[in-house]
Amino acid sequence: MIVNTDKCIGCTLCKQDCIVSDIEMVDGKSYIRNKTCIKCGHCIAICPVKAISCDDEKEYAMDEVIEYEKEKFDIAPETLMNFMKFRRSVRLFKEDDVEEEKIQKIIEAGKYTQTASNIQDVSYVIVKEKLQEVRKMVLETLNAMADKMLADENTPKQFITYAYMWKQMYQDFLENPDGEDKLFFKAPVLLVIKANRTINGALAASKMELMVNALGLGTYFSGFLERALSVNPKIAELLKVEEGEQFVACMLIGYPRVTYKRTVPRKDVKITRI
Repeated sequence: MIVNTDKCIGCTLCKQDCIVSDIEMVDGKSYIRNKTCIKCGHCIAICPVKAISCDDEKEYAMDEVIEYEKEKFDIAPETLMNFMKFRRSVRLFKEDDVEEEKIQKIIEAGKYTQTASNIQDVSYVIVKEKLQEVRKMVLETLNAMADKMLADENTPKQFITYAYMWKQMYQDFLENPDGEDKLFFKAPVLLVIKANRTINGALAASKMELMVNALGLGTYFSGFLERALSVNPKIAELLKVEEGEQFVACMLIGYPRVTYKRTVPRKDVKITRI
C-alpha cells in the first residue's frame, strides 16, 4: 500500500483502523510500512481524500474501487429481511442455460466476501460439460453407500429411507441417464466452492446465494454430493479439489420453472444469553 503525501491530511483514520498496526504517522502524514500489511483495503476505504492506493495493480486493481453513494449501496433492513425470507431451495429448473455474465456475477459476490486475515483462499469450479460424469460418479457412490447401510442392522431407521432412495436413483440412471434426475434435477450449472478454511468458503457461498436470487435464478446446495464426496476421493479429484483445499459446498444453479407466492413459517430460534 502507498500513500500520496500531497493528498494526505493527517487525519489518522487509516492508522486507527489498521488491524495489523502497519501504519504510523511521519511528519503529520500517514506512512504504511508494508511489513505486516495484509492488503485488506481498510485504509483505502476509510481515507476521506483518496490518498491511499495499492502498489500491486496486477492483483489489486484500483479501477475496481467504487465510491460510496447512499442510493446505490444502502438497502432498507425490512427489504433485505424479506428478500432473505423469500428465498427457496429450487429443484425445478427450466432447460435454459445460465449466461456466463450471470455466473461471473455470482462468483464476484464470493470474491468480495470477507476471509480470515484477508487470505482470499476461496476458489470455484464451474461444471457444465462434465455434469453428467459427476452425476454418474456420485450416484454410483451413493448406491454403494446404500448397500452398506442396508447390510448393517445398526443403521438408524431414518437413514434406511435414504438408502432405498439412493438405490432407486441409481437404477433410474442406469435405465435412462437422460430421464428423471433427482440428484441434480437437470440444473444446467454446478458450482463448487472450495477453500483452505471452511468458514471462508461458507461465508462466500451464503452471499453467492443472495446474488443467485437477485439475478432471477434459483439454486440449492447438494447434500447428497457432499456425502458421496466424503467417502470417494475420486469425486474430489474430478471436481479439482486440490491438496490442502476443503470442499465447502456445491450449488446447482438454473432458471426456476416455478414461482413462489409467499414466505414460509419457521420454528422459534434458540437463544442463550450469557
